[in-house]
Amino acid sequence: MVSWRGIYFVCALFLGSFFGSIFMLGPFLPLMFISPSWYRWLTDRIVATWLTLPVALLELVFRAKVVITGDGFIPGERSVIIMNHRTRLDWMFLWNCLLRYSYLRLEKICLKSSLKAVPGFGWAMQVASFIFIRRKWEEDKSHFEAMLDYFCDIKEPLQLLFFPEGTDLTDYTKSRSHEFAEKNSLEKYEYVLHPRTTGFTFIVDRLREGNNLDAIHDITVAYPRNIPQTEKHILSGNFPREIHFHVRRYPVDCLPASKEELQLWCQERWQEKEERLRAFYEGERYFDASRRSKIPPCKSEFRVHLIKFASLLYWTSFTVVSFIFLYMYSIVRWYALIVIVFYVLQEKLFGGLEIIELLCHRYHEKRLFPANKKV
Repeated sequence: MVSWRGIYFVCALFLGSFFGSIFMLGPFLPLMFISPSWYRWLTDRIVATWLTLPVALLELVFRAKVVITGDGFIPGERSVIIMNHRTRLDWMFLWNCLLRYSYLRLEKICLKSSLKAVPGFGWAMQVASFIFIRRKWEEDKSHFEAMLDYFCDIKEPLQLLFFPEGTDLTDYTKSRSHEFAEKNSLEKYEYVLHPRTTGFTFIVDRLREGNNLDAIHDITVAYPRNIPQTEKHILSGNFPREIHFHVRRYPVDCLPASKEELQLWCQERWQEKEERLRAFYEGERYFDASRRSKIPPCKSEFRVHLIKFASLLYWTSFTVVSFIFLYMYSIVRWYALIVIVFYVLQEKLFGGLEIIELLCHRYHEKRLFPANKKV
């Protein structure tokens, strides 16, 4: 059953992303053709302002409690974030952790390509240069290579969220994971899925080669009181009452050098997650208290509260003002229509704004450094 709380949450996020894509990001789209690196620097910061909105709604309006234990983050460092995929919304809940321990403007997400066509959300994700994948390695490898090389070229720090499990934990995906375990004589997991290590090892190796990786952040997420598995649960008002994150930080210097050893390293981390989550759900539903964060958050709780209040106030006002301007001024309606048509057409013709951004970057690289042409 749909609840007003769920409708408010979904509408607030959708309208913020929809109008934000048109009126906040739209005016800066031409900059992509002039200077892709400056376009990336600027749009990352604009998108980050919207990423604070789900955090504000979850914590201020719906009173979700966030608990973070473990190693924490070193603010601003370049990393790959690997996390168990308990629900379809883990990527959004992670922003509650990153707001305190990192900078939201650094985060990029690997996510399925079908999401880029979603109005508002998908447009903003394209502008943010999230990495869209088809879950077919033969097709995804070249796109991964191009995107990672681009981030290395422009020397813009990033924290790339990647789910090695490939999908969220459900009865169906767990049964498939059990089948995989039987075929390969592996332990059957109840709280995680067996990870796919091909994409993970490729990302780590590529970023290391480009000197754009400082650490791996291995995050275990758990929901002790209720688990909103899908968007339908959110729409029905089933918000997480508590979200627990346990962070383990592994400096790049301590990672294995070979691909085979790195695959084994990732598998070992998932075995640890299974044991950690079993202890969590079968015990006091709290990660080991002795592992509380050794690295303090980069923002005080007071500052986090200010950011959340400011975000809620700004995005609510911004949405209202957008409606008013659309109603009052025909030029605003024409501008909005032109930007919407551009977003739709470019995705149909070129595959997404992140693809156009890559093409612009390659053009500028060839013009400035004709001897270093990239294939």
